[in-house]
Amino acid sequence: MLKRLKFVIYTRPFIWFAFYLVQWYSRTLRLRVENEDCWKNLLDQGFPVLLCTWHQQFFSAIRHFKTYAGYNPGLMISRSHDGDLISGVANRVGWHTPRGSSSRGGRQAMQAMITHLKEYRFGAHILDGPRGPMGKIKPGVIRMAHAAGARVVPFTVTADKAWFFHSWDRFMLPKPFSRVCITFGPAVVVDPVDTSEGFEQQRRDLENLLLPRLYHFDKDKE
Repeated sequence: MLKRLKFVIYTRPFIWFAFYLVQWYSRTLRLRVENEDCWKNLLDQGFPVLLCTWHQQFFSAIRHFKTYAGYNPGLMISRSHDGDLISGVANRVGWHTPRGSSSRGGRQAMQAMITHLKEYRFGAHILDGPRGPMGKIKPGVIRMAHAAGARVVPFTVTADKAWFFHSWDRFMLPKPFSRVCITFGPAVVVDPVDTSEGFEQQRRDLENLLLPRLYHFDKDKE
C-alpha cells in the first residue's frame, strides 16, 4: 500500500495537483516582502545574485518567487523522490532545476548551477538542504559564490501563525490567512580565498548571520 501511494505521489498528474494546491494555499497568505530592491539593484549593475534561505522556511516563498521567472532563475534540487516533486513544482513556476545534492550527483549539479549563474546571473539555494542537519550551512553556497562571482543575498520568512512539522528541519507551514513576511538581507560579498581556513570562516560567518532567524525548539519543552 505504501509503495503504491509513493508511486502516485511522484507521477506527473500528482505534481500538477501539488502545483495548483501550493498556488491556491499560498493565495490565502497575507504576504509582505521587504528589501527586495537590494538585490534587484545588484542585478541591474551586472552582479550575479544567489538568494539563499533555510530549508525550514522556503515554502512560503514559492508563490512570490513565481514573479522572478523572467530572470531565468536556477535552483539546485536533490535527486531524491521528494526532489522530483519539488523540482516539478519549481519548473512550473519558471525555475530551472539542476538536480543533485551532497550525497548524490552534487558535483554535476553544482557545476550546472555555476554555469547558470554565469549565464543568467540569478539563482537560489537552500542552505541546509536536503537532509540537514538543521541550521548547518553546507559549503556549496560558498563554492558557487566563488566560482560565479555571485553576491549572496540571504532571506528569511516569518509568520504570525504557523505549524511546524516534526521533521529534521522543523519545516514551517504558515496557517491559512496568516501574516507572512519575506525579508531580504544585505548582500554578502564572498570573495575567493586561498586557504581552507578562510573558506570555513566565510561559511561560518554566513551561518552565524542567519542562525538567529531560524526557528529553534527546545525538545524538552515541546
